[in-house]
Amino acid sequence: MSVQSAPSTPPPPVPHGPAARGPVPSDDRPPRAAGTAGAARRRRPGRSQSARGWAYAAPTAVFVLVLFVLPVLLVGQMSASDWPLLAGNRGVNFPDNFRDAVENRFFWDSVVFTLKYTAIATVLLIALGLGFALLVQESSRWKSFLRTSILVPSALGLASASLLFYALYSPQVGPISPLLERLGLVDEPVSFLGSPDGALWSTVFLIVWRFAGFYMLLLMVGLQGIPHEVYEAARMDGANRWQTFARVTVPLLRPSLALCTILCVTGSLLAFDQFYILTKGGPDNSTITVVQLIYNIAFQGQNDLGVAAALSIIVLAALVLINVAQVRGMRAPEEK
Repeated sequence: MSVQSAPSTPPPPVPHGPAARGPVPSDDRPPRAAGTAGAARRRRPGRSQSARGWAYAAPTAVFVLVLFVLPVLLVGQMSASDWPLLAGNRGVNFPDNFRDAVENRFFWDSVVFTLKYTAIATVLLIALGLGFALLVQESSRWKSFLRTSILVPSALGLASASLLFYALYSPQVGPISPLLERLGLVDEPVSFLGSPDGALWSTVFLIVWRFAGFYMLLLMVGLQGIPHEVYEAARMDGANRWQTFARVTVPLLRPSLALCTILCVTGSLLAFDQFYILTKGGPDNSTITVVQLIYNIAFQGQNDLGVAAALSIIVLAALVLINVAQVRGMRAPEEK
């Protein structure tokens, strides 16, 4: 007996697409809850990095706050108060301190002398620093010896160098004056610090000896940053050494020259140690700088911290204006 098989039915179609994944489980949270949590998780590393950055900057911020901001605020309070050295704050007397500071008999003489000293020291230091930098850059045989010999004075502190030169300049115990007498250049001991011009140029020589190597180092770094291809291109165009220096080296060295000028002008305007040790403001008060006048008003003779603070505020304002003018003046033409 033959058995007739039932006709086979095709299998049901396999669902594709979202239906194949089954029903989506219901969630009581709003649709954006998952996205918000993910965004919060993504924001956490940024906050931690920001907190880490603030932690790294905190020591510097505290340093600036304690050693710069707070003293400036205290000096500002002193400048507007009657504040003798030993009696303390006696109350506000603005603007009497500023008037007394400007009317001091040594104020304008100290300003003129400080500007004169700043101009001389800046020109000599920048010129010698650039000359030394070019010398050690070009020289190959004596490069190490020249760099070392020029940089050695920079390792000596300014106060120590001033004391050293004070002994060298002494006509009694210093070796310079007896050497000049033996050579027949002078007939009697020379007092290098005994005249206004002698005291000025003797101090300038000390500063040049002490800081020329430092500015040579700064300018040498700038010279090493100039690509050699630029000099090769200038040489192929037929430029001589002077044209290469004036039209290639100096323009590309502008940032380093600006830095050196700002440092030199600021340091010269705030000169104190070298004149206090070498000349004490003499002879005949001809070498008193503005900072030395502030010291004298505060701790010698007048003993008035209020007037000294007012003069300090004037000097600070002048420094800010001078530095801003220098930065704008040293910008490249395309940046102005």
